Amino acid sequence: MTTQEQLHQWHELGQQLRVDSIRATTVAGSGHPTSSMSAADLMAVLLAKHFRYDFDNPANPNNDRLILSKGHAAPLLYSMYKAAGVISDEELRSLRQFGSRLEGHPTPVLPWVDVATGSLGQGLPIGVGVALAGKYLDQLPYHVWVLLGDSETAEGSVWEAFDHAAHYTLDNLIAIIDVNRLGQRGQTELGWNTQAYANRARAFGWQAIEIDGHNLTEIDQAFSAALTVNDRPTVIIARTKKGKGVASLEDLGGWHGKALSPDDEKQVIAELGGERQITIQVDTPEEQGQPASTGNPQPLQLPTYDKGAKVATRRAYGDALVALGAAKPDVIALDAEVSNSTYAEDFAEAYPERYFEMYIAEQQMVAAAVGLQVRKYKPFASTFAAFLTRAYDFVRMAAVSRANIKLVGSHAGVSIGQDGPSQMALEDLAAFRAVWSSTILYPSDANQTAKLVAQMSDRDGIVYLRTTREKTPVIYGANEEFSIGGSKIIRSSDRDQATVIGAGITLHEALKAYDRLRNEGIMVRVIDAYCVKPIDGQTIQQAARDTKGNLVVVEDHWIEGGLGAAVLDVFAGTSNTPIYDGPQLRLIKLAVRDMPGSGTPEELLHAAKIDADAIVEAVKSQVRQPVGV
Repeated sequence: MTTQEQLHQWHELGQQLRVDSIRATTVAGSGHPTSSMSAADLMAVLLAKHFRYDFDNPANPNNDRLILSKGHAAPLLYSMYKAAGVISDEELRSLRQFGSRLEGHPTPVLPWVDVATGSLGQGLPIGVGVALAGKYLDQLPYHVWVLLGDSETAEGSVWEAFDHAAHYTLDNLIAIIDVNRLGQRGQTELGWNTQAYANRARAFGWQAIEIDGHNLTEIDQAFSAALTVNDRPTVIIARTKKGKGVASLEDLGGWHGKALSPDDEKQVIAELGGERQITIQVDTPEEQGQPASTGNPQPLQLPTYDKGAKVATRRAYGDALVALGAAKPDVIALDAEVSNSTYAEDFAEAYPERYFEMYIAEQQMVAAAVGLQVRKYKPFASTFAAFLTRAYDFVRMAAVSRANIKLVGSHAGVSIGQDGPSQMALEDLAAFRAVWSSTILYPSDANQTAKLVAQMSDRDGIVYLRTTREKTPVIYGANEEFSIGGSKIIRSSDRDQATVIGAGITLHEALKAYDRLRNEGIMVRVIDAYCVKPIDGQTIQQAARDTKGNLVVVEDHWIEGGLGAAVLDVFAGTSNTPIYDGPQLRLIKLAVRDMPGSGTPEELLHAAKIDADAIVEAVKSQVRQPVGV
């Protein structure tokens, strides 16, 4: 094919991508045709020449990866899939319809989509994770292409990605910024000042190439240059026009997220040269290697701890993670510069090739975990639980991506002590409970922690482990088993008058309260709800039946949304548990209500009224009342 023939093919393909984006959004009655049109030439050249992908085998480890960070340009992506011959024109026209795989923003219900996008500022940070896997773990020569919108570069997470990509010299990462000047409500911060984008990128250590995003030769040359660089990531800053190719749309505000009317559609398609049915034979990867080995699996030998010893659950997490690393070479660890507190540093020392330091960039840390799991690794990402809130949107979107990541939050609750409320996670249980299909584990002792960490690695979805700063007594033997979705009844009798439910630090307060109450002739059942989600509704309902409906739930967390809320849900008649048919429920929630300050853990637990004193008082208030009052 001559150069002119190639340029003609790219032009025609770009026009087809524009036309198909318009056609799909017009049928849907909504969507983002003009945002798709600005990047059509960029994607036409990429698809026709530079992208290496086996569409018949999306799991091929040698495939390039394409992440549409500007997820609202989904019609463009779907039009590319049509051009690649993997979806039909009929399916293209099902955009945004109920039951269609072509959702308003891309999700992995399509086999060629690795991660969900649409919450802006996430594609490049996730691309960093995929590129880390490619360069350091897989050690395969595939490239990670990320198409960003110019508006989303205002997100701080984008610059966390620029920083980390340069730090790790990710020369397999190529970002393309579609600088079409117009955001949702008007001009973007930088408009068409591509030099400002380039200066910023170069300051972070990237190769930056400025081009006319509609000049097919410049696009081709930029992509070729990006593929040859071998010491840094590349960003291609493409000046484009929103609605390119249509006089009534081009570079005009007020069209963001708007579909054309059927009448306007006909005129616009004619202006673009009419419908086309071009099919591109996308080149498959030249290399057909397999991911590099990250070690030989050894039998799992979890750490064990003597009953009665005092060990922090965060310490047990670090020990268990090292053991898991020996047994599972696909386990990867990340941390946000607190690995000496979370004890992820032990894994870093044992397996430095499988540890990635994310520094104080929690959004990038979670995004990198999402990217790593794209390549089937099992990432454990840890930091102080309070700081995971910074990355909550990434966690939320990870669930939309059907991602399998393990998050570990240490230093939870007022029990951390003197550091004060800025360091205290008091919202984390509520936040993670609200994430679709999440699992929440809150161990109370070291042996329990080790057993739960082992199960986390093979658990699908978002799995969150809440660990405690303080050393706590080991109350379980090393041979005790803990199933996800279960709980442990650790004190019970046939004379129990109330049930106390705790987890983590408050379980130990419940055990102190049990001893005091027993000395006064009041017997209570104590349940360790170490799995907050899915919670063991059967055991809790049975305890309510056995103890006349008297329940006390105690947690080191705000009163909203945590363990107490999870227990109440057990009685709400959801599909996961049968309708409760026992005595009238009389439940007391002990949780943090007032803003804490600094102090010793004991002082703070007492001030929050979640210690043994408060539990004793709550139980007595129940058993002294006549049943039914």
